[in-house]
Amino acid sequence: MTALLHKIFGTDPNDTEGMQPKEALSYSLAGLGQNLICGLVGSYISYYFTNGLLIAPYTVGIIMLIVRIFDAANDPIMGSIIDRTRSKHGKCRPYLLWMPIPIAISTVTLFLPLSPSATSTVWTMSILYLFWSVLYTIVDVPYWGLASAMTSDTNKRGTMLTVARLFCTVGGGIISILVPNISGFWIRNYTDASGAIIKGMEADAAAALRANYWWLAIIIVIIATPTFFIGFKYTKERYYNEGDVRSLGQNLKLVFKNKPLMLIVLSGILGSGRMLYMYSGIYFAQYNLTAMNVSFLGWQGTGLFTIITLSLVPGGLIASLLVPWCTKKWGKRNTFVWSHIFGAVVMFIMYFVGWRSSAGLIINLAGLVLLGIPQGFGNIISYAMIADSVDYLEWKEGERAEGICFAMQTFINKIGMAIGATISCFGLGWAGINAVDANTFTLGGNERGLNIIFIVSVLIPAISMLLAAVPLFFYDFDEKKQALAVAEIAKRKELQA
Repeated sequence: MTALLHKIFGTDPNDTEGMQPKEALSYSLAGLGQNLICGLVGSYISYYFTNGLLIAPYTVGIIMLIVRIFDAANDPIMGSIIDRTRSKHGKCRPYLLWMPIPIAISTVTLFLPLSPSATSTVWTMSILYLFWSVLYTIVDVPYWGLASAMTSDTNKRGTMLTVARLFCTVGGGIISILVPNISGFWIRNYTDASGAIIKGMEADAAAALRANYWWLAIIIVIIATPTFFIGFKYTKERYYNEGDVRSLGQNLKLVFKNKPLMLIVLSGILGSGRMLYMYSGIYFAQYNLTAMNVSFLGWQGTGLFTIITLSLVPGGLIASLLVPWCTKKWGKRNTFVWSHIFGAVVMFIMYFVGWRSSAGLIINLAGLVLLGIPQGFGNIISYAMIADSVDYLEWKEGERAEGICFAMQTFINKIGMAIGATISCFGLGWAGINAVDANTFTLGGNERGLNIIFIVSVLIPAISMLLAAVPLFFYDFDEKKQALAVAEIAKRKELQA
C-alpha cells in the first residue's frame, strides 16, 4: 500500500526531507472537513434564510452581496498576515491549529433557530454571517497556501491538489446528499404528494426546517473539526522565505507584478457566475420540478437537488482523475480553457432545449453530467496554476508571497459565492416567489417566475463559463517555463549559500 501511495504522489520513500504520502493525505483530509463546513454554509445559508427564517429574497440577496464582498476583500489582508507570520510551525500551518474551534462555534450559531421574519433576526444573522466569514477566511487562505510550501515540484503539487480536491468534493457531496434529503424528510408532514408545501402550513414547514438545520450544523462541525488538527499535525512547510516582513501595500504591489496570477484572477471574476446552478438549483428543485410533479426514487421537492448535485459527480470525478494526464499532455491552461468552452456549449444547449418536457429534463440532466468535466478540471487546475504563479513571482521578484497569492484564489472563490448567492436570491425575488405563500410557485400561476429561475440556473452560467476562458488565452507561464524558473531559483540559492 505504501509503495502504491508513493507511486500515486510521485514521492521518494528514501527522501526523508521531501514530501511523503502521509502528508498529502493529511492535507487532503483537512480539505474534506473544510468542505463539510463550507458546503453547508456556502450552498444552504441563503436557502435557510429565505425558507427557514422567511427573510425576503431581495433582503437575503443584499446580505449575501455585502457580506461576501466584504469577506473577499479580507482575503488579501489575510494573505499579507500569513506572509508576515513567523512561528515554529511555519507560516500557514499554525492557522490549522488555532482556528477550528472558533469556526465550529461560529458555524453552529449561524443556524440558530431564531424567530422568522423579525427585523432583529435579519440584523442578528447578518452579523453572525459576517463574523463567520472573517473566521473562515483566517483558515481558508493558509490552508490553500500550504500546498506551495509543502513542495516546489509542480507535478507532485498538482497530484496532491488533485487528491485534495477529490476529498473536498467528497465533503461537498456528503453535504449535498444529506442536507436536502434530511430537510425534506423533516417537512414531509407539511407537503403534498408532489413535495409542494401545503397552503396554510408554510410557517410550520419553516419551523421544522429551522430545527433541522440547527442539528445538522452541530453534527457536521463535530465530524469536521478534528480533520483540521490532523492536517496541522502531519504536514510540513519546506519552502517559504524567512526574510523581511512585507506590508499589505508591498504585497499588493507584488500581486500586480505577477502577470500569470492577474490573468487567473480576471478569469475567476469573469467566471464568477458559472456555478450559479449550484446556488439556484435547490430553488429549481423545490419550485420548477415540484410544479411539474417530478419525483425520482422517492425523492421530490428539495430532495431532487441531490439528483442535480450527484449528476455532476461522474464527469467531475473523471476529470479530476485525468488532471495529471491532461495537464502533462496539453498543459494546465489549455485543459482549463477548452473544458470551459465545452461547458459553455453544453449549457447553451440545455437552455434552448428547455425544462418543460420530460425529454427536456432528461437532456438537462445529461448536460449536468457533462458539466462535471469543466468543474472537475477547474477546481484543481486553478489552484495548481496559482501555486505555479508563486514560483513565477520568486523567479521575477525574488519573493514567494504564498499567502497573498493564494489569497487571490480564495478571493475568486468568494466573489463567485457572492455573485452566485446574490443573483439566485435576486432572481427569486424577480420571479415573485415567496416561501410564505405556496400559491406563488405553481406552474399555472407563475410560469414567468419559473422561467426566470431557469434563466438564472442555466443561461447566466453559460455566458459566465465562456467568459472565464478568455483571459487565459494570454497566459504563457507553462510547465516548461515553471520548471526552468524553479531550477534558476535553486541555482540562485546555491550561489547565496
